[in-house]
Amino acid sequence: MTIKAMLEQRERETLSPFASLSCESRGREQPVSSDDMRTEYQRDRDRILHCKSFRRLKGKTQVFLSPQGDHYRTRLTHTLEVTQVARTLARALRLNEDLAEAIAMGHDLGHTPFGHAGEAALDQIIDGGFEHREQSRRVVEVLENDGRGLNLTWEVRDGIEHHSGKVRPQTLEGCCVHLADRIAYINHDIDDALRAGVIRLEHLPKRAIRHVGLTHGERVGSMIASVVRFSEGKNEAVMEPETWDALMELREFMFDRVYSRDWANDESRKTHHIVHELVRYYMEHPWQMPNEYMEIVYREGTQRGVCDYVACMTDAYAVKAYQKLFIPPFFDGIG
Repeated sequence: MTIKAMLEQRERETLSPFASLSCESRGREQPVSSDDMRTEYQRDRDRILHCKSFRRLKGKTQVFLSPQGDHYRTRLTHTLEVTQVARTLARALRLNEDLAEAIAMGHDLGHTPFGHAGEAALDQIIDGGFEHREQSRRVVEVLENDGRGLNLTWEVRDGIEHHSGKVRPQTLEGCCVHLADRIAYINHDIDDALRAGVIRLEHLPKRAIRHVGLTHGERVGSMIASVVRFSEGKNEAVMEPETWDALMELREFMFDRVYSRDWANDESRKTHHIVHELVRYYMEHPWQMPNEYMEIVYREGTQRGVCDYVACMTDAYAVKAYQKLFIPPFFDGIG
């Protein structure tokens, strides 16, 4: 018996009847040769881990643009925190940890430079709008691996596309990632906002804090425990209503006091300008993009190629591209 066969047998023997077994996956768009060491979802996790888009996450903003400090989250550290929460949920509910991990690691691969400010800018200027969840699926299906995509299983691609939005993933493991994303970002954004001095502990909504805890660890732990208590033995992965209400109260507080404050809007205006100008320029000069994006232009049109190129940029790459295109080089030495 191969190691893969042993792992698949272990899944059948130990996982919940509601779990997604790797041997029952709907499969990939392109057939692949068998791997004797890894299950299908483990292979997907490894493909995501080693792709270029995953490495670029370290250079993409979570909330704070160019923060003065080493401990603020990036899109990569956010992804790792979501992965940890999703695996904890999946393990406690006896679901497939490998599937939850693969979805979590790939869920933000399509995020823009400058976080949600960059996403909002692209959404305004691209015909039909822009959503990072859809772009993440496009990354793994089309853009990675020199245009061949990563050829992931259907379950992982479904979970990536539906980790946010109104449509829920088709697997419970995907639903765990959907919850883990919210648990992670609300709590670590509070942590970063406290570190930045934007808010203080006494500002946090008291009813929500009394229910889920004051510290970062207490809040994350209580939210995870709430999902496990409410979902154990059921064909669902949801949070207890009272805890969900507390999470939503914290989310509303963050939008009011952090995400939408004047200082954030000022930064957003700057990033909107950079993204808009880059899109405008490359729409008029598409031949100045790398060849891989010119191929997309030929296949799917100029706007599609430009959108893919700008969306893939890290914060630093976007700023450098803007400076190269619009700022005379002699300004570099002024001051």
